[in-house]
Amino acid sequence: MDTTYDVKFWKTSVYEGKKKTTYTVRWELEGKEWRKPFGTVALAESFRSGLVSAARKGEAFSLSTGLPVSHLSRAAGVTWYDFAIQFVDQLWERTSGNNRKIVAKVLTPVTIALLRCQPTAFKGVDVRRALREYAFNTLRRDQATPEVAVILRWVQRNSLAMAAWEDENIVETALRAAGTKLDGTPVAASSVRRTKRVLNVLFEYAIKKKMLKENPLPKGKGTTAAKTSSAVDKRSLLNKEQASKLLGWIYARPRGGQRLHTFFATMYYAGARPEEVVAIDVGDVRLPDADSDDQWGELLLHTAHPEVGKQWTNTGEVREERGLKGRAADDTRTVPCRPGLTRILRAHIEKEGLKPGDLLMQGEKGGDLAGSVIRRAWRRARKEVLTPYEFGTPLGRRVYDLRHTCLTNWLNAGVPAATVAEWAGNSVPVLLATYARCIDGQLDDLKHRIEEAGELTDPAASGA
Repeated sequence: MDTTYDVKFWKTSVYEGKKKTTYTVRWELEGKEWRKPFGTVALAESFRSGLVSAARKGEAFSLSTGLPVSHLSRAAGVTWYDFAIQFVDQLWERTSGNNRKIVAKVLTPVTIALLRCQPTAFKGVDVRRALREYAFNTLRRDQATPEVAVILRWVQRNSLAMAAWEDENIVETALRAAGTKLDGTPVAASSVRRTKRVLNVLFEYAIKKKMLKENPLPKGKGTTAAKTSSAVDKRSLLNKEQASKLLGWIYARPRGGQRLHTFFATMYYAGARPEEVVAIDVGDVRLPDADSDDQWGELLLHTAHPEVGKQWTNTGEVREERGLKGRAADDTRTVPCRPGLTRILRAHIEKEGLKPGDLLMQGEKGGDLAGSVIRRAWRRARKEVLTPYEFGTPLGRRVYDLRHTCLTNWLNAGVPAATVAEWAGNSVPVLLATYARCIDGQLDDLKHRIEEAGELTDPAASGA
C-alpha cells in the first residue's frame, strides 16, 4: 500500500447555495488536494478533527483514498489488479470458454483506467494484450513471455487499491474507459450492458469476501441505461432468389464447395445456429427412405460447438463442446427437415461416406468445420453474387442471417409462434420480440377480419 506522511490541512470551505449550505473539508497529500463535503458544520469539523488527530499521532495516509490508514477498509490493502485476478481464477472452472473471454475483455480497459499513471514505457496495445491474453487467463498466466511478465509486474505495482471504487469520480472514469474504443468512439450498447453485468458479478463477489461494503456501480433514476434492440433488421433477410444464388455459387466452388453448401443449406432450411450445425452427428439425422412418398425428415440437436479460441478452452481446441443454448446440459430439440434439405443431406452423407458417430459437417482434414472457412466463403459469395449496392447493405451480411431468414419464413408461413420457438430453441417472448417486425404476408387477411367487426353508423347516411 502506498502511504505518505506529507499531510497539510486547509480551512473548511463554505458554499452557500440557494437550497442548502455545504461545508467541505480540504486537505493535501504530497501536493494532491482531497475534498469531502458535508451538510452541517458539525459533521465537517468532526471529520476534520479525526484527520488532524491521526496526523498528530504520526499515522500514515493512503495515497489511494486520502484517508488515514486506521480509517481504511480491507479494500485498501488489496490492489484492483490482484483482486481481478482472484475473481477470474475462482470463476474459471465453472464457466464456459466464451464467458472467460468476455470477462477478460471487460476487465482489461477497467484495469488500465485504475492505474496511478498511464504506461509510457510500453505500447498501449501491448499492455492490453498482456492483460487480456495472460493476466486474466488462468491457464496462460504462467506462460507469459519475459516481455509480457515485465508489463504485468508494472501494472501490479501501479494498480490502485480496491478502495478506489469508493470514489465516485474513479467509478465514472472506469466505466467511461470500458465504454470507449481505442479510437475514442463509444462501444455498442450491448457491450455496455455486458460490461455492467460482469462488473456486477465481480462486486457481488467482493461484497461476499467483505472487500467492499456495497456495489459501487451507479443505479436508480440518475443513471442512463444503454438502449439496445433485439429485433432483427428486416434489411438483413434474404429472399428465395437471393439465397438460391448465394448457395449455388458456394456449391460451385472447386474446393469444399459442396460441403459448405450443405452447411449453409442446413442453416437456411432448419434455422439452427452455426455452432449447432457443426456439432450435428450423422446418427442424429433422421431421413426417410429415398423411395418414400413422404420425404420429410428430422434433425435431433443436443450439442453445440461454439468457437471461442484455443486459449480459452480446457482442451486447447478452438471450439468447445457445450449443451444447447439456454437449456440443460443433456436437453435435446427436434427440428423438421423439409424434402429439399433431405435430398441435400442424403447426397452429402453418401458422397462423404459418413456413418453414425461421424460429424455431419467436417473440415477438409476431418474434425470441426472452421469458423474462418465458413465466414470467408460467405463473404466471397456475397461479393460475387450481390450487386455493389446490395453488398453494402445489411442483406445477409452475417452467416447468422440465414437462421433469421428461416425463422421469419416459418412465421410468415403461418407456423404457430410456440412451434417455431420450440424448433428454434427460443422462448416465445424472445422469438416475438426478435421477429415481430419481419412478419408479413398476412396483412390482407387481417384487414378483412377487422372489417368484419363492422363500422359505426354513418350520421350523414342516417339523416341525423
